[in-house]
Amino acid sequence: MSETKKLESIKVADLKPGMVIKVYELIKDIDAKGKERTRAQVFEGTVLAVNKAKTTGATFTIRKKSEGIGVEKIYPLHSPLIEKIVLLKQIRVRRAKLYYLRDYKKHLKESK
Repeated sequence: MSETKKLESIKVADLKPGMVIKVYELIKDIDAKGKERTRAQVFEGTVLAVNKAKTTGATFTIRKKSEGIGVEKIYPLHSPLIEKIVLLKQIRVRRAKLYYLRDYKKHLKESK
C-alpha cells in the first residue's frame, strides 16, 4: 500500500518561520502568437522571516537551494498574485528570523 501525504493549504496569516511551503504565484505570459495567458509558477522553500505580519504591507521571505546556489524571494502577504500556499512540513526553530540558514550546514529537525 502506498500512503500519499495530503498537502495542507494554509492561510497567509498562519505563516511562521521554519515552514517548508510551496507558493503558487500567478504569472502573465505572452506566447509566440501574441496572446496573453496566465499560469501558476511554483516556488518551494523554507520561510526565513515574516515581516510586519499585522499590517497591509506585510511580506515573507522564502529561501531554497537551486543547483547549489541559494535563491531567496520576498512576497507580499496580501498579494492577489499568490494563488495558494501549501504547507509541506514544519521545522522546529527558536528564532523569529532565520537568516542564519544562509550559512548553516546542518540539517534541521522537523517538529511533530
